[in-house]
Amino acid sequence: MSKGLQRSLSRGAVTRQEIVKQDIKVKNLAVAVADGAPGFGTAVIAGLPQGNLLFLGAVAYLQFQTTSANVTATFDGDYGIGTIPTADNDLADAGDADIVPSTALGAATAKLSPVVRGVSTDALGGGIIDNTDGSLELNLNLLIDDAAISGAVSFTVNGTVSIAYIVMQDD
Repeated sequence: MSKGLQRSLSRGAVTRQEIVKQDIKVKNLAVAVADGAPGFGTAVIAGLPQGNLLFLGAVAYLQFQTTSANVTATFDGDYGIGTIPTADNDLADAGDADIVPSTALGAATAKLSPVVRGVSTDALGGGIIDNTDGSLELNLNLLIDDAAISGAVSFTVNGTVSIAYIVMQDD
C-alpha cells in the first residue's frame, strides 16, 4: 500500500486533521512545590492548539522524583492535568484537573514515586474546551501530602501524556 493521501493528511496542520492524538514526552520536567497543607506546585507540559477543542480523552504515565531534604523518602500526594495552573492546595477548582482528574501517587521509595497512571474519565471526555484565544496549556498540577513536606521542594517528572481531541472551529 502506498503512503499517499492518508500520510499527507496526518502530517498537515493540526486544525485540518480530523482527530488529533498527541504523545507528549515529559522529560526532566521541574515542578516547584511550595510548602502548604498540602504542598502544591504546577508546571507546563505543552500548549494546546487554538480553537474549540472537542476533548476525547487522555492517559498519562508519570513518575516523580526529588532529592530534597524537605520531603520524606516515602512522600505521597496527588496529581492532575488541567488547562489552568493550580493556584492553591487543592485540585477542585475548574480547570485544575479537567484533562486528567486528581490521581493518587502512591507512596514513594527512596524519594522516587511509582509510575502512576492517570486516565480521563467518561464524565470529562466529550466536552468542549474553549481555546479560541490560544492561551490554554496542559498544566501538571502536583499536591504533596502535608505530613510529607516541610519546605519548598523541586520535583523532577518523567513519563508520557497521550491526549486525543478534535479541533472544531475558531473565531
